[in-house]
Amino acid sequence: MRVIFIEEFTELGVEKVIAKARRVVGDGATYVSFDVDSLDPAFAPGTGTPEVGGMTTIEGQALVRGLRGLNLIGGDVVEVSPPFDPTGTTALVGATMMYEILCVLAEAVARRNKEDL
Repeated sequence: MRVIFIEEFTELGVEKVIAKARRVVGDGATYVSFDVDSLDPAFAPGTGTPEVGGMTTIEGQALVRGLRGLNLIGGDVVEVSPPFDPTGTTALVGATMMYEILCVLAEAVARRNKEDL
């Protein structure tokens, strides 16, 4: 496991963070858990621990999309709390991030199924 704090994330940029993540997981089975409170509350205020200075939604999407080709086995989105966001923005962000995870996961499953033939 490798923790990357937001200061390092900002310094490295999305592409280098993706490269680091890919090196850590290698070809091993990988479960993706996206924590909504990693995003700046301007994009997702409905979370239990909002932290100013987090990622943007497009950076979050780029991170997940950058996992294409890995041996993904599952994923989730955590820390979405709709009662803390009456606008519904956080629920939309959470659903979108889950959609992104499902897209890269579906590709991984299809690749494994093709290899099994």
